[in-house]
Amino acid sequence: MSLRETQILAADDDDDGDDAPPGLPAGTPFYMTPVGHAALQEELTRLWSQDRPKVVEIVSWAASLGDRSENADYQYGKRRLREIDRRVRFLRKRLERVQVVDPAAQPRRDQVFFGATVTYAREDDSEVTITIVGVDETDLDRGHISWVSPMARALLKARVGDLVRVRTPGGLEEVEVVTIAYPPAR
Repeated sequence: MSLRETQILAADDDDDGDDAPPGLPAGTPFYMTPVGHAALQEELTRLWSQDRPKVVEIVSWAASLGDRSENADYQYGKRRLREIDRRVRFLRKRLERVQVVDPAAQPRRDQVFFGATVTYAREDDSEVTITIVGVDETDLDRGHISWVSPMARALLKARVGDLVRVRTPGGLEEVEVVTIAYPPAR
């Protein structure tokens, strides 16, 4: 095996560190909503069937020009291909292990579970609304937090009116669950 092949295999092994969400043991499933799953599928399809072929075409054209050592199109294209291939590998691994959980199918709507939209009151009487989603769906600007985050973990299984303690960067905070909502059943 050549040095280059060894480096490629080592780089592939580095991707294995992404097998489990932070703070959870390896083998833990990747819970995801149907919307998040569809978004990852779409990204994989776009990268593989649109972006990658375009970059391969540019790299082929740039390689045909001759000297590759000072050919910026060639060098950038090769770098971009490595980025695309790395992301494609990651997405394929992730999608193999994903467990899609449809919050609309949640039978116990009086408790906080994956996919719930929860409004809670903080100690200063301000209210915050969050939706508990998969690790890859986290978007703080939209109020989507990962199910492995400290706040989501503290809220899981809580009911309206429950006081929940959560460790925040500012210290221990007690919040009260005000509302719990799920998407309508289909």
